[in-house]
Amino acid sequence: ARNASRTRAFSSTAVSRKDLVQDIYIQQIKAYKPAPVAKDAHVGVVKAYSLPPAPQPPTLPTDLASELSAYDSAEPTRASEAPAAAGLEEAAGGAEAYLNFLEQDLPKAAAHH
Repeated sequence: ARNASRTRAFSSTAVSRKDLVQDIYIQQIKAYKPAPVAKDAHVGVVKAYSLPPAPQPPTLPTDLASELSAYDSAEPTRASEAPAAAGLEEAAGGAEAYLNFLEQDLPKAAAHH
């Protein structure tokens, strides 16, 4: 009697239960027929491809000798020195003012009571 109470009652055979949702889902998947795609469905969506024009090779000027002689005979232009000097003084004053600003003591924070 003791051995009988120690054994557990369970069944080793699987209970055959149907899953209705799964059955309906599989049935719908099997019954699905996709709509046929028209042969001209791409018209209006895809642009027609056309090759770009072939690049033209660079051309040399026809009167190259006269252009080179005109370049050689031209006098080089020099920038005037006066505006650059005024700009340096202004920049130097700005730099000095900035350095003086950095060297100033920081104001003391007011004590909060």
